[in-house]
Amino acid sequence: MTLGFRIHNRTRQVSADLAEAFRALPVANVSDCMSRMFAGGTTLRPIHTHAVTLSGPALTVRCRPGDNLVLHYALDHATPGDVIVVDAGGEVTTAIMGEIMVAIAQKRGIAGIIVNGAIRDADEIRSMKFPVYAAGITHRGPYKDGPGEMNPPISISGMTIEPGDLILGDGDGILSVPYEQAEALLTAARAKYDAEQVELRQIAEGREDRAWVEETLKSRGCELA
Repeated sequence: MTLGFRIHNRTRQVSADLAEAFRALPVANVSDCMSRMFAGGTTLRPIHTHAVTLSGPALTVRCRPGDNLVLHYALDHATPGDVIVVDAGGEVTTAIMGEIMVAIAQKRGIAGIIVNGAIRDADEIRSMKFPVYAAGITHRGPYKDGPGEMNPPISISGMTIEPGDLILGDGDGILSVPYEQAEALLTAARAKYDAEQVELRQIAEGREDRAWVEETLKSRGCELA
C-alpha cells in the first residue's frame, strides 16, 4: 500500500437526474437548508464569467501542491457530468491546471472543475464558458511527478467531500451535499426557493410584512428610540 499515491474506485454517486434537479436551485437555498454550516471557503471563486449553476457528482483528487499528475489521470477517467474537485492544499504560487486541461475536460463532457489551489490561462478559461473555481491565479506552471490520490475523501475549509457526493456551485461559491442526504435536501431546498419567490412577489406588489424586524429587536432586548 502506497499512502498518498493511490487511485481509488468510486463506489457510489448521485444520479444524473438528481444533479439536474438541483441545477434549477440557487446554492444559497440549499446552504440554508443545511443549517448554514457548510461551505467550500470564500477563497474558491468562479473564474468563468458566464452565469451557470454547477451540479454533478464529485470525482475527488488530492494533489501535492503544485503538481497535477493525478489530475491528468482523473481527466482521462472521469465520466460525463462529473465535477472534478481538486484539493491542492490551497497553495497558490504554482498553478495546477490551465487552458489545455480545461479543453480536455470540456471535450469529455465534464461538468466543471474546482481547484483548492491556483490555475493559469485565466483569460482563455473565461472565454471557454466552462465552470472553473479556484483559490488563485498565477502564470507559474505545474509539475507532473506526483504523488497524489484519486477518489479519496478530501476537506476544503472544513467541508468534507466524499467521492460521489453532490457538488453545487454558482456565483456565491461551492457546496458539497452528502450523497445520503441529497434527495431529502432537494425537497427542502425547493420549498425554500418557492417561499422566496412568494416573498419577492409580495415585495414587487408592495405587500411584504416587515413587522418581524421590530418584533425581533424587541424580543432581543433592543432599546428603540
